[in-house]
Amino acid sequence: MAKLIKHQPHPDEPLNFLKEFTQARIALGSAGSSIPTKPALEFKLAHAHARDAVYSVMEVETLADALEQFHLPVLHLYSQAASREQYLQRPDLGRLLDETSVNRLADQIANDGIVLILADGLSATAINQNAVELLQLLIPKLRAAKLKLAPLCLVEQGRVAIADGIAAELGASLSVILIGERPGLSSADSMGAYLTYMPKPGLTDDSRNCISNIRPEGLPVAQAADKLFYLIQESLSRRLSGVALKDNEGLLPDK
Repeated sequence: MAKLIKHQPHPDEPLNFLKEFTQARIALGSAGSSIPTKPALEFKLAHAHARDAVYSVMEVETLADALEQFHLPVLHLYSQAASREQYLQRPDLGRLLDETSVNRLADQIANDGIVLILADGLSATAINQNAVELLQLLIPKLRAAKLKLAPLCLVEQGRVAIADGIAAELGASLSVILIGERPGLSSADSMGAYLTYMPKPGLTDDSRNCISNIRPEGLPVAQAADKLFYLIQESLSRRLSGVALKDNEGLLPDK
Protein backbone atom coordinates (compact mmCIF):
# COMPACT_ATOMS: atom_id res chain seq x y z
CA MET A 1 0.00 0.00 0.00
CA ALA A 2 1.30 3.45 -0.88
CA LYS A 3 2.41 5.56 2.06
CA LEU A 4 0.85 8.93 2.69
CA ILE A 5 3.47 11.64 2.90
CA LYS A 6 2.80 14.83 4.78
CA HIS A 7 3.92 17.97 2.98
CA GLN A 8 4.56 21.40 4.34
CA PRO A 9 3.52 23.85 1.60
CA HIS A 10 4.99 27.31 1.42
CA PRO A 11 2.61 29.65 3.27
CA ASP A 12 2.40 32.00 0.27
CA GLU A 13 1.50 29.19 -2.20
CA PRO A 14 -0.45 26.55 -0.24
CA LEU A 15 -1.22 24.35 -3.27
CA ASN A 16 2.29 24.18 -4.73
CA PHE A 17 2.97 20.73 -3.24
CA LEU A 18 0.26 19.23 -5.46
CA LYS A 19 2.34 19.92 -8.55
CA GLU A 20 4.53 16.88 -7.92
CA PHE A 21 1.48 14.63 -8.42
CA THR A 22 0.09 16.06 -11.66
CA GLN A 23 0.95 17.98 -14.81
CA ALA A 24 -2.38 19.81 -14.56
CA ARG A 25 -2.17 23.58 -14.32
CA ILE A 26 -2.74 24.35 -10.65
CA ALA A 27 -1.42 27.00 -8.29
CA LEU A 28 -0.48 29.31 -11.15
CA GLY A 29 -0.57 32.40 -9.00
CA SER A 30 -2.05 35.73 -10.04
CA ALA A 31 -1.00 39.05 -11.50
CA GLY A 32 -3.74 41.57 -11.02
CA SER A 33 -6.89 40.05 -12.50
CA SER A 34 -4.97 37.53 -14.63
CA ILE A 35 -2.21 34.95 -14.26
CA PRO A 36 1.54 35.70 -14.36
CA THR A 37 3.26 36.00 -17.74
CA LYS A 38 5.32 32.79 -17.45
CA PRO A 39 2.39 30.35 -17.00
CA ALA A 40 0.41 32.27 -19.63
CA LEU A 41 3.19 31.75 -22.17
CA GLU A 42 3.61 28.12 -21.11
CA PHE A 43 -0.10 27.55 -21.77
CA LYS A 44 0.20 29.03 -25.26
CA LEU A 45 3.24 26.84 -25.98
CA ALA A 46 1.41 23.70 -24.79
CA HIS A 47 -1.56 24.62 -26.96
CA ALA A 48 0.76 24.99 -29.94
CA HIS A 49 2.30 21.57 -29.27
CA ALA A 50 -1.18 20.02 -29.15
CA ARG A 51 -2.13 21.62 -32.49
CA ASP A 52 1.15 20.47 -34.02
CA ALA A 53 0.46 16.91 -32.83
CA VAL A 54 -2.95 16.85 -34.50
CA TYR A 55 -1.36 17.88 -37.80
CA SER A 56 1.79 15.78 -37.39
CA VAL A 57 2.65 13.24 -40.09
CA MET A 58 3.40 9.58 -39.65
CA GLU A 59 7.02 8.86 -40.56
CA VAL A 60 6.06 5.91 -42.75
CA GLU A 61 9.45 5.14 -44.29
CA THR A 62 11.26 5.36 -40.96
CA LEU A 63 8.66 3.17 -39.27
CA ALA A 64 8.66 0.65 -42.12
CA ASP A 65 12.45 0.36 -41.89
CA ALA A 66 12.25 -0.14 -38.12
CA LEU A 67 9.54 -2.80 -38.51
CA GLU A 68 11.78 -4.94 -40.74
CA GLN A 69 13.44 -6.28 -37.57
CA PHE A 70 10.30 -8.37 -36.92
CA HIS A 71 10.57 -10.22 -40.26
CA LEU A 72 6.89 -9.77 -41.08
CA PRO A 73 5.28 -8.26 -44.19
CA VAL A 74 4.51 -4.55 -43.73
CA LEU A 75 1.44 -3.14 -45.51
CA HIS A 76 1.00 0.60 -46.05
CA LEU A 77 -2.72 1.43 -46.01
CA TYR A 78 -4.97 4.48 -46.17
CA SER A 79 -8.41 5.41 -44.95
CA GLN A 80 -11.01 7.08 -47.16
CA ALA A 81 -10.08 10.49 -45.73
CA ALA A 82 -8.22 12.17 -48.59
CA SER A 83 -6.60 14.92 -46.49
CA ARG A 84 -5.95 15.87 -42.88
CA GLU A 85 -8.70 18.47 -43.01
CA GLN A 86 -11.21 15.92 -44.26
CA TYR A 87 -10.02 13.43 -41.65
CA LEU A 88 -10.75 15.91 -38.86
CA GLN A 89 -14.13 16.92 -40.27
CA ARG A 90 -15.32 13.43 -41.28
CA PRO A 91 -14.45 10.84 -38.61
CA ASP A 92 -16.56 8.28 -40.49
CA LEU A 93 -14.12 8.29 -43.43
CA GLY A 94 -11.21 7.60 -41.09
CA ARG A 95 -12.88 4.33 -40.06
CA LEU A 96 -13.00 2.96 -43.62
CA LEU A 97 -10.25 1.71 -45.92
CA ASP A 98 -9.90 3.16 -49.38
CA GLU A 99 -10.29 0.90 -52.41
CA THR A 100 -6.55 0.54 -53.02
CA SER A 101 -5.99 -0.65 -49.45
CA VAL A 102 -8.86 -3.15 -49.64
CA ASN A 103 -7.33 -4.60 -52.81
CA ARG A 104 -3.91 -4.74 -51.18
CA LEU A 105 -5.31 -6.73 -48.27
CA ALA A 106 -7.22 -9.03 -50.63
CA ASP A 107 -3.89 -10.13 -52.10
CA GLN A 108 -2.76 -11.45 -48.70
CA ILE A 109 -3.22 -15.05 -47.60
CA ALA A 110 -5.88 -15.38 -44.90
CA ASN A 111 -4.22 -15.55 -41.49
CA ASP A 112 -6.18 -16.66 -38.43
CA GLY A 113 -3.86 -14.80 -36.10
CA ILE A 114 -3.22 -11.41 -34.55
CA VAL A 115 -2.93 -8.30 -36.69
CA LEU A 116 -0.90 -5.44 -35.25
CA ILE A 117 -1.75 -2.03 -36.70
CA LEU A 118 -0.11 1.37 -36.35
CA ALA A 119 -2.34 4.35 -37.15
CA ASP A 120 -1.63 8.06 -36.89
CA GLY A 121 -4.97 8.95 -35.26
CA LEU A 122 -4.93 12.40 -33.69
CA SER A 123 -1.19 12.40 -32.97
CA ALA A 124 1.21 10.79 -35.41
CA THR A 125 3.92 12.07 -33.06
CA ALA A 126 2.83 9.50 -30.48
CA ILE A 127 3.24 6.66 -32.98
CA ASN A 128 6.56 7.94 -34.30
CA GLN A 129 7.97 8.06 -30.77
CA ASN A 130 6.41 5.11 -28.95
CA ALA A 131 5.05 2.40 -31.26
CA VAL A 132 8.21 0.56 -32.31
CA GLU A 133 9.52 0.40 -28.75
CA LEU A 134 6.28 -1.21 -27.61
CA LEU A 135 6.35 -3.76 -30.44
CA GLN A 136 9.95 -4.63 -29.59
CA LEU A 137 8.66 -5.80 -26.20
CA LEU A 138 5.31 -7.23 -27.29
CA ILE A 139 6.14 -9.26 -30.40
CA PRO A 140 8.76 -11.51 -28.68
CA LYS A 141 6.15 -12.30 -26.01
CA LEU A 142 3.60 -13.24 -28.67
CA ARG A 143 6.10 -15.43 -30.50
CA ALA A 144 7.20 -17.13 -27.29
CA ALA A 145 3.53 -17.94 -26.68
CA LYS A 146 3.44 -19.44 -30.22
CA LEU A 147 0.76 -17.02 -31.39
CA LYS A 148 0.41 -16.49 -35.13
CA LEU A 149 0.99 -12.97 -36.46
CA ALA A 150 -0.57 -11.42 -39.56
CA PRO A 151 1.24 -8.75 -41.61
CA LEU A 152 2.00 -5.51 -39.80
CA CYS A 153 -0.08 -2.58 -41.04
CA LEU A 154 0.75 1.13 -41.20
CA VAL A 155 -2.38 3.24 -41.68
CA GLU A 156 -2.54 6.92 -42.55
CA GLN A 157 -5.58 9.04 -41.62
CA GLY A 158 -6.95 6.14 -39.54
CA ARG A 159 -9.43 5.97 -36.69
CA VAL A 160 -9.70 3.13 -34.18
CA ALA A 161 -12.48 1.27 -36.00
CA ILE A 162 -10.43 0.94 -39.19
CA ALA A 163 -8.81 -2.05 -37.46
CA ASP A 164 -12.09 -3.95 -37.83
CA GLY A 165 -12.03 -3.81 -41.62
CA ILE A 166 -8.32 -4.65 -41.79
CA ALA A 167 -8.71 -7.69 -39.55
CA ALA A 168 -11.77 -8.90 -41.43
CA GLU A 169 -9.95 -8.69 -44.77
CA LEU A 170 -6.96 -10.57 -43.35
CA GLY A 171 -9.09 -13.16 -41.54
CA ALA A 172 -7.45 -12.26 -38.22
CA SER A 173 -9.02 -13.48 -35.01
CA LEU A 174 -7.78 -10.51 -32.98
CA SER A 175 -6.66 -6.97 -33.78
CA VAL A 176 -4.46 -4.59 -31.84
CA ILE A 177 -4.27 -1.03 -33.09
CA LEU A 178 -1.73 1.42 -31.71
CA ILE A 179 -2.99 4.92 -32.39
CA GLY A 180 -2.19 8.50 -31.49
CA GLU A 181 -4.65 9.84 -28.93
CA ARG A 182 -6.27 13.24 -28.84
CA PRO A 183 -3.46 15.46 -27.50
CA GLY A 184 -4.04 17.29 -24.25
CA LEU A 185 -2.18 20.36 -23.09
CA SER A 186 0.42 18.17 -21.40
CA SER A 187 0.30 14.98 -23.49
CA ALA A 188 0.90 15.62 -27.19
CA ASP A 189 2.74 12.26 -27.46
CA SER A 190 0.10 9.99 -25.89
CA MET A 191 -0.52 6.65 -27.62
CA GLY A 192 -3.47 4.33 -27.08
CA ALA A 193 -3.78 0.58 -27.75
CA TYR A 194 -7.16 -0.95 -28.64
CA LEU A 195 -7.74 -4.71 -28.65
CA THR A 196 -10.72 -6.42 -30.34
CA TYR A 197 -11.57 -10.13 -30.50
CA MET A 198 -13.09 -11.42 -33.76
CA PRO A 199 -13.17 -7.91 -35.25
CA LYS A 200 -15.53 -7.10 -38.10
CA PRO A 201 -17.01 -3.91 -39.55
CA GLY A 202 -19.88 -2.44 -37.55
CA LEU A 203 -18.57 -3.14 -34.05
CA THR A 204 -18.89 -0.40 -31.43
CA ASP A 205 -16.41 0.68 -28.76
CA ASP A 206 -17.93 -1.60 -26.12
CA SER A 207 -16.34 -4.48 -28.09
CA ARG A 208 -12.81 -3.21 -27.44
CA ASN A 209 -10.35 -3.00 -24.58
CA CYS A 210 -8.21 0.11 -24.34
CA ILE A 211 -4.87 0.93 -22.75
CA SER A 212 -4.42 4.68 -22.77
CA ASN A 213 -1.77 7.35 -22.15
CA ILE A 214 1.20 5.24 -23.25
CA ARG A 215 4.20 7.60 -23.16
CA PRO A 216 7.26 8.24 -21.00
CA GLU A 217 5.42 10.66 -18.67
CA GLY A 218 2.28 8.49 -18.56
CA LEU A 219 2.05 4.69 -18.66
CA PRO A 220 5.58 3.46 -19.47
CA VAL A 221 5.93 1.39 -22.64
CA ALA A 222 7.21 -1.67 -20.76
CA GLN A 223 4.17 -1.78 -18.48
CA ALA A 224 1.87 -1.16 -21.43
CA ALA A 225 3.41 -4.11 -23.31
CA ASP A 226 2.94 -6.38 -20.28
CA LYS A 227 -0.67 -5.28 -19.86
CA LEU A 228 -1.43 -5.68 -23.55
CA PHE A 229 0.09 -9.17 -23.64
CA TYR A 230 -2.01 -10.15 -20.62
CA LEU A 231 -5.19 -8.87 -22.28
CA ILE A 232 -4.36 -10.67 -25.54
CA GLN A 233 -3.94 -13.96 -23.70
CA GLU A 234 -7.17 -13.45 -21.77
CA SER A 235 -9.07 -12.45 -24.89
CA LEU A 236 -7.98 -15.49 -26.88
CA SER A 237 -8.56 -17.82 -23.94
CA ARG A 238 -12.03 -16.48 -23.12
CA ARG A 239 -12.92 -15.71 -26.75
CA LEU A 240 -14.17 -12.22 -26.01
CA SER A 241 -13.10 -8.62 -25.59
CA GLY A 242 -14.55 -5.28 -24.56
CA VAL A 243 -16.78 -4.79 -21.54
CA ALA A 244 -17.04 -8.55 -21.06
CA LEU A 245 -13.27 -8.91 -20.64
CA LYS A 246 -12.16 -7.74 -17.20
CA ASP A 247 -8.63 -6.73 -16.29
CA ASN A 248 -7.93 -8.75 -13.16
CA GLU A 249 -4.17 -8.42 -13.11
CA GLY A 250 -2.63 -5.49 -11.27
CA LEU A 251 0.57 -4.62 -13.10
CA LEU A 252 0.90 -1.04 -11.95
CA PRO A 253 3.12 -0.65 -8.87
CA ASP A 254 2.00 1.24 -5.79
CA LYS A 255 3.36 4.75 -5.52
